[in-house]
Amino acid sequence: MTHAHIALWGVLPYLVLATLVAGTAWRYRYDRFGFTTRSSQLHESRLLRIGGPLFHYALFLVIGGHVMGLLVPEALTERLRVSEHLYHLTALTIGGLAGLAAVAGLALLLHRRLRVPAVRAATSRSDRLVYPLLATVLLAGLLATASTVTNPYDYRLGVSVWFRSLFALEPDVGAMARAPFVYQLHALLGMALFALWPFSRLVHAFTAPLGYLFRPYVVYRSRGRGPYRRAGARQLEYPWATRPPGRTPAGRGHGKPSRDSHQDVSRP
Repeated sequence: MTHAHIALWGVLPYLVLATLVAGTAWRYRYDRFGFTTRSSQLHESRLLRIGGPLFHYALFLVIGGHVMGLLVPEALTERLRVSEHLYHLTALTIGGLAGLAAVAGLALLLHRRLRVPAVRAATSRSDRLVYPLLATVLLAGLLATASTVTNPYDYRLGVSVWFRSLFALEPDVGAMARAPFVYQLHALLGMALFALWPFSRLVHAFTAPLGYLFRPYVVYRSRGRGPYRRAGARQLEYPWATRPPGRTPAGRGHGKPSRDSHQDVSRP
């Protein structure tokens, strides 16, 4: 274990975490209205309707697979009577399909961004850096998943142990240093992506409108005939009061004040 291993797998993860937290707080403090995807749907929506949901839903499955593989120890799955062969077969099948779908969705979004002139003009400098990096992270993850077919390396006894040790503030540098290169590359690219997260459009993930799932229903009253029609009509007993003088209906005063009104105003 060299000093480079200690710097990469023992120090760098905490620097990335500090950049992510501090950068997000700074962005929220000085660019609160920039927490947005900078949507370009008005320029082109046909490819976006396909690529957007495909990429995001597949990405949710990829994140779920990473949570299961990195945070759930092997002893827990054995206690649940899930064999190692079944676990890796499920991870290879579902993880591989989800990764391919995410790459396909991202490819559609990149094709749209390059093909449509208005969308291409709206691409920022951070987008030009984040999109290729995100594509490389996904491809490296797919390569790592495919390598499990021929490579007997068990990432649950190496990469997962290193990842969980970071939360205990005792990073197991050796566990990650002994991992194959494709896993190390995937981890380094992932850390680079999280370091750039607060300074790109990816920050909109922290503002997901989850409140819409729990807010109460909005009740609207119908304008047609119904049980509320009579009650609403009582409130509009004098509708000509809001109309300009001289345009009120006949028999309603014709917009002219009565004599009694002047006498009522002068009374103490």
